[in-house]
Amino acid sequence: MADNNGVVAVYGNGAGELSEPSKNLATLSGKVGLARMLRGGVIMEVATPEQARIAEEAGACAVMAVEHVPADIGAQGGVARMSDPALIRDIKRAVTIRVMAKARIGHFVEAQILQAIGVDYVDESEVLTPADDQHHINKHNFKAPFVCGCSNLGEALCRIGEGAAMIRTKGEAGTGNVVEAVRQVRAVMGAIRSLRTMDDDEVFAYAKKIAAPYDLVMQTKQLGRLPVVQFAAGGVATPADAALMMQLGCDGVFVDSGIFKSRDPVRRARAVVQAVTHHTDPKILADVSTGFEEAMEGINLKDSRTERHITPQGYI
Repeated sequence: MADNNGVVAVYGNGAGELSEPSKNLATLSGKVGLARMLRGGVIMEVATPEQARIAEEAGACAVMAVEHVPADIGAQGGVARMSDPALIRDIKRAVTIRVMAKARIGHFVEAQILQAIGVDYVDESEVLTPADDQHHINKHNFKAPFVCGCSNLGEALCRIGEGAAMIRTKGEAGTGNVVEAVRQVRAVMGAIRSLRTMDDDEVFAYAKKIAAPYDLVMQTKQLGRLPVVQFAAGGVATPADAALMMQLGCDGVFVDSGIFKSRDPVRRARAVVQAVTHHTDPKILADVSTGFEEAMEGINLKDSRTERHITPQGYI
């Protein structure tokens, strides 16, 4: 199913199908297909080429290049922006897996720069300081696939309507506290289950209620899932956290760069990858969770939460 603006092709077990051949639709379908190849994988935030190599050796399917931990910048009252292109190029040269990088919400020029230097995915990230508090990037204008965050179904479908090829939860990045990511995944999954029980006639009103494109709402109802891959992000700090998000229905997980602050980042990174791969096997999960000298300390959400409030239409 696709509308005249070129929304995503139907998600299925095989390749995406296009109802009407079109250059724009084929490009978007290809971007969705690229993101689908990451299913069942772990994406790790890295701040150096050395960390990127550790992530690749641990089995990560991709890395997210970050110059500074955005949560740290926000806590200090600074402005978090796109990473230095030189760092991103160094990370790309260091690994053979996919490399992602973050652009500020609405900052299409940062996205243009990231695409020009050859990143594999652009993350229009709410953890960076927003450049535009009313408008997101028109992702249909880019060849690079985009990743966007959501906290509910309406927000997810709005971002897909704008051209996002992958959706992730927002969680609370850098806190080591997975509660927000869990809440957001359950919100999306619960809304989809409710949508599945609706008559087709009810979908019109529901789409208006959640401020999402009707065609995408109907497509989600028919599929019983989002039309693109959905990853968990924000607060995933342990192998058990990663397995929890997979069992809740996510297609993969993002792991914060805080994992590299531990005494044994190599072992911890491998443990998270193993937990995602074997997320339904408690015995393996117990083995990979054993023997770490210390857990990530974590941050109380009451201490870390910002005054940011996000709706499907933007920031308020």
